[in-house]
Amino acid sequence: MKKIFLLILLLPFCAYAQKTTILKGTVKNKNKNPIENVSIEFGKTGTVTDKNGNYSLRIPYEKEIIVKFSHISYKIFNHTITATSRNAIRFSPILSLKSEKLAEVIVKDRRKEAQGIISIDAAKAKTIIGANAGVENILMTLPGVNNNNELSTQYNVRGGNFDENLVYVNGIEVYRPFLVRSGQQEGLSFINPNMVQNINFSAGGFQAKYGDKLSSVLDITYRKPRETATSIDASLLGGSVTFESPFLDNKLTIITSLRYRDNSLFVNSKQIETNFRPKFTDLQSYITYKISEKFSLNYLSNFSINSYNYEPISRRTRFGTVANPLELTVFYDGKEENNYLTLFNAISGDYKVDDNLSFTGTISSYNTQEEEYYDIAASYNLGEVDANIGSENFGEVNFAQGIGSQLNHARNDLDALINNVQIRGTYKKERQQWDFGVKYQNEDIRERIREWEIIDSLGFSVRPPNSIGNNQPYEPYDENLTPFQNIREDNKVSINRFSGFLQFNERLFMGNNEVWYNFGIRAQNWTVKSGENSSKSQTIISPRAQFSIKPNWEKDMLFRFSAGWYSQPPSYRELKNYDGQININVKAQKSLHLVAGMDYSFDLWERPFKLTTELYYKDISDVNAYSVDNVRIRYRADNITTAYAHGLDVRLNGEFVPGSESWVSLGYLKTEENIDNRGNISRPSDQRIKLGILFQDYVPNLPNLKAYLNLVYNTGVPGGAPAYADVYQFQERLRDYKRADLGVSYVFTDGNKQYKTGWLSKFKELTAGLELFNMFDIQNSITNTWVRDVNSKSQFGIPNFMTGRVLNFKVSMRL
Repeated sequence: MKKIFLLILLLPFCAYAQKTTILKGTVKNKNKNPIENVSIEFGKTGTVTDKNGNYSLRIPYEKEIIVKFSHISYKIFNHTITATSRNAIRFSPILSLKSEKLAEVIVKDRRKEAQGIISIDAAKAKTIIGANAGVENILMTLPGVNNNNELSTQYNVRGGNFDENLVYVNGIEVYRPFLVRSGQQEGLSFINPNMVQNINFSAGGFQAKYGDKLSSVLDITYRKPRETATSIDASLLGGSVTFESPFLDNKLTIITSLRYRDNSLFVNSKQIETNFRPKFTDLQSYITYKISEKFSLNYLSNFSINSYNYEPISRRTRFGTVANPLELTVFYDGKEENNYLTLFNAISGDYKVDDNLSFTGTISSYNTQEEEYYDIAASYNLGEVDANIGSENFGEVNFAQGIGSQLNHARNDLDALINNVQIRGTYKKERQQWDFGVKYQNEDIRERIREWEIIDSLGFSVRPPNSIGNNQPYEPYDENLTPFQNIREDNKVSINRFSGFLQFNERLFMGNNEVWYNFGIRAQNWTVKSGENSSKSQTIISPRAQFSIKPNWEKDMLFRFSAGWYSQPPSYRELKNYDGQININVKAQKSLHLVAGMDYSFDLWERPFKLTTELYYKDISDVNAYSVDNVRIRYRADNITTAYAHGLDVRLNGEFVPGSESWVSLGYLKTEENIDNRGNISRPSDQRIKLGILFQDYVPNLPNLKAYLNLVYNTGVPGGAPAYADVYQFQERLRDYKRADLGVSYVFTDGNKQYKTGWLSKFKELTAGLELFNMFDIQNSITNTWVRDVNSKSQFGIPNFMTGRVLNFKVSMRL
C-alpha cells in the first residue's frame, strides 16, 4: 500500500520531467573569457554560472520561454527559446559590459551543420597568422583543403583544382584574373577580411542553389555597420584603412576599405636574388539603402590594380642526395612586367512580399585587363658538388654536368568582360522552404598570345621534341632555327549561359528524432562562339539531395548524407589547350558526389568540443586533364580522361584553452586519372595526407597577451612534367610541405577594457604584435624548374623553394 501511495506522489514529477529538457552552455564576455556568477532564470526557476562560466538549467519542452542572463557588471540579456527536442540544447551568449553599447549576439544555427556547411568566426580571418592572412588562410587549416604555396590564396578541395571552387560575396559570384601564373603575382584576394561578417564553407555535396562547379562553395557575407568607426591595419607587408558608418537613421549603411600589399619581404627570403617592385592595391565598397520595410538596395564594388615588376639577377639551388649532391647556378638578364586591372560592380535589390515570400534581383559586371610582358635570358650551370668531407674543395662544384642557356619571351594581353543578371526567390511555410532562381550570363574574352622559348646547350639550339630527324648533337641539323616552344594565337571568344535551379527543404520530426532533408535540381545551357565558329548549344542537368538526422539520444550527435550529380560547363580557360588554341566543343566535366558525415558535440574539461567526420567519394567523367605551373592551370581542352577521388576528413574543434577556440584537422585523400585509357596515374592535386592545427592561447595572469600558432603538414604532390613531355613518365613527387607560423600580440584596449583618460582613450581597439612566418625555416617546394642536358638526353627537375623565415611587425587599431 505504501508503494502504491509513493507511486501516486511521484507520478506528477515524472510527468513534469518528461516534458522538460536541459539548456546549458558557457557565458563569456567579448574577450571570450568566461564569466562567473551570472544569474540565469526564467519564471521562478534559475541557476548561476560556475568559475568556468558554465551553467545548466532545466526548461519546459515545446513551450516558448524567455531566459534572462544578468550580472552586476554586465548588461542584462534576454533570450527567447522554444525547445523542440528533448535533447540538451546548448546556448552560449556573449555579455556586454554596462559601459558598452550592446553588441550583436550571434547564435550558431544548427541548420548549417545539417547542410554540411562549416561556419567560421569572421574575427579569426583577421587574427589568424599566415603569409596571406584572411579567409582563405583559415580554409587551408581545414581537412580536405590543400595548398603548398603560401604566396597564393588559391586552394584545392578534395582532389579538385583552383578552378573548381565557387566563391560568393553577398550572393554574387566573384572571379579571379586569368593570366596570373605564380603566387607572388596574385596580390590581394577579392575577399576583404575587414568587411566580412559571416563565413560559410562546404567542401562537397552542396545544394542546388549554388552554382555549377565540381568541388566547393565559399559563401561570404559582408556586414552592415551599426556604428561609425575607422579601422587601420599596418605591417611590413602593407596595410589597410576601413571606414564604416550608418546614416539616415540606419537606412543607409556604408563600409569601404582600401588595402595595399607588398610581398617583397617574402620574395627576398627565397633563393633567387631579384630586384622586385610589386604594388598590389584594391578599393572595395558595400553600400545598402533601405527604401521601405519591404524593399532595399545594395551596391558592391571592387577596383584593384596589381603591378608586378620582376628583375631576376641570380639563383643558386642545391638539391639531390647526401651521396650525390647537385647545384644549379643561374645568371639572369632581362625583366618581367605584368599588370592586372580588375573592375567589379554589382547592384542588387531585396523585395519582401510578406513574411513567407521574398525575391532578390542582381545585375553585376566584371572586367579584367591583363598584360604579361617579359624577356628573360638565363645561363645555367648544373654541377656536381664535392661530397668528400676530407677534400680541400668540399662543398664546391667540381664538375659541370650540364651547361646551357634559354631565352623566354612573352607579349600576352587579355581583356575579359563578364556580365550577368539573375533573380532568386524564397518561399517559406512553417518548416518547409522553396528556393528558386534563374540567371543569364555573357562572357566576352579577347586574348592575344605571343609566347616563345629558345633553348641553347653547348653552343647549338635545342629543337622541339617533335622535330623530324633531329639527332643533335651527334648529327648536324641544317634547317632553320626553331623555338623550343612557340605560341601565337589571337582568340576572341563569346559564351552565353542560361541557368536555373529549384530546391525544396523541410525540417520535421520522426518520432523524437529531428530530421532535415533537401532535394534540388540545377540546369545550364551554353553556347560558345570563337571567331566565325559557333558550337552547338549544350545542356547539363544536375540533381542533388541531402538528408540529416539528429537522433533523440543522450549524446549530442548529428548524421548527414548527401549525393548529387555535379557538372562544370567549361570556362574560357578550360576551352584553351596547351598551344593556346580554342576547342569550342569541350563538354562539361561531370562528377558524382557521395558524402556521409557525423557531428558529435560533447564537453571535455567542462568546456565545449565538437568532432566532425566526413567520408566522401567522387566518380568523375568527361575530365579535362590539366597541368599546374605554380598557380596557372593549363588544360588539354578535351574530354578523354576519367578520374576518381575518395578520402576521409576529421576535425576536432573546441576550447583547448578556456575562452579560445582552436582545432585540429586531419585529412586523407587519393585521386587518380586515366588519360585516353592508358591507366591510372596520380592527378596533380593528389595530396595524400593533410594535418592542420590552429591553436590560440593567452597568458592566464596577463590575458591581453595572446598567441596564435598555425601548423600545416601536407605530403608531397606530383612534381609535374616538362612542356611537351609525357606525364606518364614523370610521376615523382615533391617533398612534403611543412610549415609553422607563430603570432604574438598584446591587446592594449578593446571592448572589455576602455580608458576614459590618456592616449589610449582615443582608441576603441588597439593591438600590436609580431608575426614569425616559417619559424623553423623549412625549405618547401611548389614546382620544378626543368633543366635539359642534351648530352645525356636527361631532364632534371630542380625544386623551386618557397619563402624562408620572415619576421613581421603588425599593429591594428579601431577609432
